[in-house]
Amino acid sequence: MSDTRKLLKDKLAKEHYTRLMALENPKLHEFVANAIELTNPGSVFVCTDAPDDMANIRKLAIKLGEEKPLKTKGHTIHFDGFFDQGRDTFSTRYLLPVGSSLGASLKSVEKTAGVQEVRSFLKDSMVGREMIIAFFCLGPTDSEFSIPCVQITDSPYVVHSESILYRLGYGQFKKIGSSPDFFRFLHSEGELENSVSKNKDKRRVYIDLEEDLVYSVNTQYGGNTIGLKKLALRLAIQKASREGWLAEHMFVLGAHGPRGRITYFAGAFPSACGKTSTSMLPGQTIVGDDIAYFRKKAGRMQCVNVEKGIFGIIADVNPKNDPTIYEALTSPMEVIFSNVLIDKNLKPYWLGMGSEIPNEGINYSGEWFKGKKDSEGNEIPPSHKNARYSLSIMDLANCDQAINDPQGVPVGGIIYGGRDSDTWVPVEQAFNWKEGIIIKGASIESETTAATLGKEGVRTFNLMSNIDFVSIPLGRYIQNNLDFAKGIDKLPPIFSVNYFLRDKNGKYLNGIADKRVWILWAELRANNDVDAISTPTGLIPKYEDLAKLFKEHLNAEYTQTNYVQQFTIRIPENITKFERIEGVYKEKVPDTPKIVFDTFAEIRKRLKAAKEKHGDYISPFDLRA
Repeated sequence: MSDTRKLLKDKLAKEHYTRLMALENPKLHEFVANAIELTNPGSVFVCTDAPDDMANIRKLAIKLGEEKPLKTKGHTIHFDGFFDQGRDTFSTRYLLPVGSSLGASLKSVEKTAGVQEVRSFLKDSMVGREMIIAFFCLGPTDSEFSIPCVQITDSPYVVHSESILYRLGYGQFKKIGSSPDFFRFLHSEGELENSVSKNKDKRRVYIDLEEDLVYSVNTQYGGNTIGLKKLALRLAIQKASREGWLAEHMFVLGAHGPRGRITYFAGAFPSACGKTSTSMLPGQTIVGDDIAYFRKKAGRMQCVNVEKGIFGIIADVNPKNDPTIYEALTSPMEVIFSNVLIDKNLKPYWLGMGSEIPNEGINYSGEWFKGKKDSEGNEIPPSHKNARYSLSIMDLANCDQAINDPQGVPVGGIIYGGRDSDTWVPVEQAFNWKEGIIIKGASIESETTAATLGKEGVRTFNLMSNIDFVSIPLGRYIQNNLDFAKGIDKLPPIFSVNYFLRDKNGKYLNGIADKRVWILWAELRANNDVDAISTPTGLIPKYEDLAKLFKEHLNAEYTQTNYVQQFTIRIPENITKFERIEGVYKEKVPDTPKIVFDTFAEIRKRLKAAKEKHGDYISPFDLRA
């Protein structure tokens, strides 16, 4: 008997040893044995795909206080620490060997030192606790898109969340046999105080790209601990680059056009910029809201939702703006709320929910009352701005029938969005794939939000809404997207959207529900059903087509005044934007492909020519042929 097998037999109860050994994978066995030696758990639970196993995990989460049941059947609440409310971008770093580099813009730590540090924090971290070993699959099972994953953690909340968000993968591991091709995640909450991680100064999220392995310690927030989410995205981007496919921070939406037609769109938006609400548009169907994999099949671009659930920001989810999500959050089904307010009747409340919020209750700060302040004198809101919910897409009435199709869905269009108060129009189509990738995707800027730790309201560059997760040099990432067009017979059109355009007084020019019109116009354009107006930056809608869509889908009058305000081409702001973005590439991305700078030069030339002819601000009516 090998040392690994002997250790596992000594440390695991017979039932769980049998479960693990049924997966005949030496690399998996070594990973588990090493994690046991390092963290020294009191017991080990090996999950299969059996419903009883996840039922036990849910019970354990409640028993340990990581979740508490709420009034509505199937609902629970989880609280993260006061200073553990978002992705910790400072403590999240790549482990790189000496001499390796991903570029100055991607944070890294020397691998030997980093592994030694994070393992020192993980040492004996599970003493007296139960280690949970759980298996999941990124993408549909039994598919070319499938990536098996193993999660080791002492947090039943993490495994419960992943069981909602991802397809179970114990059976998938049986099928891969001894293959070493899978992702590994090791997490511990670390020392707890009042049921939350205590040592925030020792919070680390380290990503080993060579080993397809992520370490996470002294944190509970889902973005730092649910390994299969953005941590796995970093591993997948590296894998995709090696193998010739794409892993993107994108939703997948089924947009329903005329005569029963469904056109599938993939869309990239930075966090808190309308991504989930776009994927959940009324009257449309959702495949996924966050991460997608893309492959080329028989001359078509196909994609899958990596997940099967939603870990969404709950702020401003209300019956008017997000009726499908709101109905799910107020109905008996499996939902985990995190960092919202709970009243004495065990009912959850959150910011912007459309109903009155109590003056007291329990939230992420403990006992809460209106006017309560933190140690710096700042008033603590009843629900955190980045409070979340986890639910299964399959429980939603608008779940698309193709969500688990192992072949994926055909991509009919791509959408890039961000927070832009003064430049981009609400919706615009790029002239071609090259300009779509460079002018739309590689030029996203967005104001920071509560989804990441740090100061809010700062306009930041966010390459394809993926800047925090790209695990290869940025120039190569752009080139990979450009090159993906090769071999595709009909390239999907690329669009930009902007829900955050304001007038000079700071008033939003778009209604919250207007996004449905912008997406449905893109659906018509993707199928050549409507014409468009050519501008220096792309193709925009004609007034009459938008007026018709507003009337049909929102029962609203769309005036020419609205149209001119929203679709005026702002030449000075556009020129400034592209000069600013070009400066980012020159300063921070030394491997930027030359075609990027050439394209910026082309668009500046078009903008300046339009300015000479029409002035600084050009009405869309002045551009009609």
